[in-house]
Amino acid sequence: MIKVLIVDDSAVVRQVMTEVLSAEPGISVLAAVGDPVAATHRLQQLQGAGSWPDVIMLDVEMPRMDGITFLKKLMSERPTPVVMCSTLTERGAQTTLEALAAGAVSAVAKPKLGVKQFLLDGSNDLVSAVKAASRANPRRLAAATRPPLVAREKHSADVILAAASPTAMIRTTERVVAIGTSTGGTQALEELLPRLPRVSPGIVIVQHMPADFTAAFASRLDGLCEIEVKEAKNGDRVVPGRALIAPGGRHMLLKRSGAQYLVEVVDGPLVNRHRPSVDVLFRSAAKSAGANALGIILTGMGDDGARGLLEMRTAGARTIAQDEATCVVYGMPKEAVKHGAVERSLPLGVIDREITQQI
Repeated sequence: MIKVLIVDDSAVVRQVMTEVLSAEPGISVLAAVGDPVAATHRLQQLQGAGSWPDVIMLDVEMPRMDGITFLKKLMSERPTPVVMCSTLTERGAQTTLEALAAGAVSAVAKPKLGVKQFLLDGSNDLVSAVKAASRANPRRLAAATRPPLVAREKHSADVILAAASPTAMIRTTERVVAIGTSTGGTQALEELLPRLPRVSPGIVIVQHMPADFTAAFASRLDGLCEIEVKEAKNGDRVVPGRALIAPGGRHMLLKRSGAQYLVEVVDGPLVNRHRPSVDVLFRSAAKSAGANALGIILTGMGDDGARGLLEMRTAGARTIAQDEATCVVYGMPKEAVKHGAVERSLPLGVIDREITQQI
């Protein structure tokens, strides 16, 4: 049973979240309180009763204490998986990124108006977020999408593009790095990308994240890195010293035009219950770059990217997975290893060296 504590100053949000989560077998809502001060008192009571929550759903803007301050306090004293609940605003996106950097596992977006119906319509997202967070490694949280979109039918990358041929692309001097990640990936990318020099090969990234947050996330990374980091737009070139992050809610494909790489940003069905999908990016890298690519799969829940990484390896690309010890959630890398897609599993702290060796 996954035990949940809800912290939100809106009585409507507390009521709806409690109803949605309590209706799911395997999830129990321990309490729903209106601010972090009340949450602190309730946590003390729960601890005394030997019933600490497995996941905390936490609002950002609340009276008496804001969510970020509470989150940092929690992570310093007793790291616990936290899912942030943030409004769909530019300020909300920036604040949520601060929360993710401070150790939150993921974020659930909510609008300023019509929040009750929004949460009811997105009940699968809430449940998925809680289940993903419950599998997080608390030790990694202190160090350190929107939850995955859920579809009734699990599509493969076939719905976006055909598989690569065994001889997709001969080796050239131009290199490209394709990275896929989900839960815990914001922290992993904030650790990895700032280590890269300006002369690094071109990078394309899929991070499972709400559509409203990817631009702010790219901007945040750009301010931390020597390389340029930006949310991808259709037709953007993939060049040395630049990382392109797939926009939330759309798939991103790597394409080759003559001697140049570029990205194509497209709509389409959810693939492996995600849009953007890592499998779609990796398959396109197998087709368009072949042996000229390096595929990297980082922390995340589920199996998105495992088959695409195998296609990259079959096409001659080198492939790497983040090791279990440094993952927040060892789900996606584990599945890639099980599929035989991974050449080597490495700690997050040394993966930047593998990227720079592509130069």
